[in-house]
Amino acid sequence: MTTDDNPFRNLEQQFERMQRQFEDALELWDVDQFGMPATDAGATTTLGIDLADHGEEFVLTADVPGFDKEDVELRLSDDTIHVTAERAQELTEAEDDGFYLRSERERQSMSRSVRLPEPVDADAIAATYRNGVVTVTLPKREPSEPAGRSIDIE
Repeated sequence: MTTDDNPFRNLEQQFERMQRQFEDALELWDVDQFGMPATDAGATTTLGIDLADHGEEFVLTADVPGFDKEDVELRLSDDTIHVTAERAQELTEAEDDGFYLRSERERQSMSRSVRLPEPVDADAIAATYRNGVVTVTLPKREPSEPAGRSIDIE
């Protein structure tokens, strides 16, 4: 049995659940009837992820279909990994002449942040990209002594 020292863990899980529900609601949004949601001028899509615990390391797998490796940004901040994929379509001269009656592919972005359950070794993180899937290996950091100092009682 493990003990969780983070008193906000339950609250964080509730926010993650709300984020997933909001993203699911955006997928059901009827653009033809209501127009684009006011939350973003471009197209925003849910970024699907898996986070696995392999004992000595966490492995995060993120689906970024249609994005090139250069379009994907990974960032670790505290104990949270941020995955962002964004691209803007450049129109050719033929496309820019007004042949389209409707174009919804100009910009697309995906973003997801996941709080890791344990600290990781930031210097040993490795990431690969293959066929629209980013795999991030996050080795766990050895537990250190709790921060602070000992206070002598007189």
